[in-house]
Amino acid sequence: MAAEIGTAQRSTVAVDLIAMVLRRLLFSAIGLGILFALWWFGGWLLESNPATMSFADFGPFPTIDAAPYMVQSGTLLDASQASGYRMGIGLLLAIATGIPIGILMGRSNVFRKLSNTPFQFLRMVSPLSWEPIAVIAMPTWDQAIIFLISMAAVWPVAFATAAGLAKLDRAWFKVARNLGASWWDILKEIILPAIAFDVMTGIRLALGVAWIVIVPAEFLGITSGLGYTIQDSRENLMYADLAVTILAIGIIGFLMDGVCQALIKRFSWHRN
Repeated sequence: MAAEIGTAQRSTVAVDLIAMVLRRLLFSAIGLGILFALWWFGGWLLESNPATMSFADFGPFPTIDAAPYMVQSGTLLDASQASGYRMGIGLLLAIATGIPIGILMGRSNVFRKLSNTPFQFLRMVSPLSWEPIAVIAMPTWDQAIIFLISMAAVWPVAFATAAGLAKLDRAWFKVARNLGASWWDILKEIILPAIAFDVMTGIRLALGVAWIVIVPAEFLGITSGLGYTIQDSRENLMYADLAVTILAIGIIGFLMDGVCQALIKRFSWHRN
């Protein structure tokens, strides 16, 4: 009898889970359908107006026609790899810089008071404003773009890390020191596991900012990347290719954000 009840409960949970997933998929499909309808309507408006007819390739159907060629020719893959490489290096540098800064801000009152105003000031400066300085200071355009991405992404990581560390119970550190823990032990066993959720949240924000910055950063000085592909398509009046590239940017960004959300859920137990 107990086994039958347990089986029935598991079946009910499974049915509820499937229903929840189907509801989410349904709402997502409806949302995408509305977005596609608005896209089609915008393309129809462009095509029906003689003054804007030359931009009609922005519509969904010319974009769908152009997508297979851009994929098969390798244009889209090469551009995505170039942008992904630059963003990956820039994001890694931002994480490697932002986490230590955040830990210092969270652990040292003096450092936090000294750095808060300068860091808030730098955070509010548009990353693209650094482009002239980056071009002068860096030997290559790739390095200049990586610098811009790092400048954009470092602040979400640093401030999220500091906020996570500020929530920790200070008694943990006293107990650890009383047990003879070294600074490295405290960092490895207490600080990093406890702030993992907040750090991942900061990395997710940093990823979004970096992905937005990389496209305009690639408009000038280089001959590869998604930003360059957009610029090249515009200059050659290949608006369908431009729309395909924009679509690819959105899809790639959506997938990366999904990975970050999965990692955040993985560390969500720290909240409990």
